[in-house]
Amino acid sequence: MKILLLGATGRVGSHILNHALEGGHHVNALVRNTDKIGIYDEKLDITPGNVLNRESIREAIEGADLVISALGTDGGTTLSESMPLILEAMQQEGVERIITIGTAGILESRAEPGKLRYQSSESRRRTTRAAREHHKVYELLESSGLDWTIVCPTYLPDGEYTGKYRVERNFLPENGKSISVPDTAEFAFRQIEDDSYVKSRVGIAY
Repeated sequence: MKILLLGATGRVGSHILNHALEGGHHVNALVRNTDKIGIYDEKLDITPGNVLNRESIREAIEGADLVISALGTDGGTTLSESMPLILEAMQQEGVERIITIGTAGILESRAEPGKLRYQSSESRRRTTRAAREHHKVYELLESSGLDWTIVCPTYLPDGEYTGKYRVERNFLPENGKSISVPDTAEFAFRQIEDDSYVKSRVGIAY
């Protein structure tokens, strides 16, 4: 399988990249700084470019079977500005599957039904900026008609791989407090061969 990986140099993305290569998949990583990828593998192509550049995405997605986006919010609007370009390229290339990393803030609130967690009393964040960015992406994916999955971790320390965690469609598992980067990456990677959560947000926590 050929995967277009966005955010390959980030905390979660770098683990997904390792999983994909170890799994025998061909990966094309679109990155701004190619020096940040310290991996050399015959199954890895590195495309220099920017996710805010339409031509960069079109070049990188050529021949891909699916897209995995581990892009972060970067303190700005890159996440929400890049997603329309990604979706446009997917539709033009006939790519139907996209897996993204979101945040638990865009899951449904248990305390206040009808609200998302970041809009409710469940939120412990001092600012909702990042959650609002992820919310925009969720709305774009929901209306895209594509086969999307948003993996939504709660507090995300680097931590260690355990392989033992709880997941729940559209909600954060009850009393979930944290989930490590390696476990989040493993679950996201496994979604390339699992259609259980297509067109869904998935909360993940210990």
